[in-house]
Amino acid sequence: MSFPNTGRRKIQPTHPGEMLREDFLPDYGLTTSGLAEAMGVSRQTVNELLRERRAVSPEMALRLSRLFGNTAEFWLDAQRAVDLWHAAQAIKTEVQRIKPLRVA
Repeated sequence: MSFPNTGRRKIQPTHPGEMLREDFLPDYGLTTSGLAEAMGVSRQTVNELLRERRAVSPEMALRLSRLFGNTAEFWLDAQRAVDLWHAAQAIKTEVQRIKPLRVA
């Protein structure tokens, strides 16, 4: 049995970079450089993530989860939501043309 997916998100989900920038960095008193050093990545990598120009990779999710004591799935799920939203916007018309199958 399948259930129709009728709920469409109207606004873009929060990017993991925004979550880091607005919630995590201030709460932990971290700067871009401090976060980069703590995770063992370049400042440029962190800066691109904070500016929402880089996606959270599985490797980055593991680093973030270790540093902040949450799960890699938390970071990957946030990124997945953003990616799906962008994909849905990009191919909205083509997807609407697809006729759902009905059980015989």
